[in-house]
Amino acid sequence: MRPVSRICARPGCRRPAVATLSYAYGARAVWVDDLSPESHPMTHDLCQEHAEQTRVPQGWELRDRRMV
Repeated sequence: MRPVSRICARPGCRRPAVATLSYAYGARAVWVDDLSPESHPMTHDLCQEHAEQTRVPQGWELRDRRMV
């Protein structure tokens, strides 16, 4: 059985996912990591373009932890 490729979670985007976004409201933090091995309902897969364009609300911290 072939593995299912994952696509970007952004509405209307059909590009392949390369990164996984996760967040913690209490910590006001957002993390962008390399694509996780498995999808999870509490994270969001993103294509390269949307991973690069990720912005967070004022007062939040964005941590890009990808191995670029």
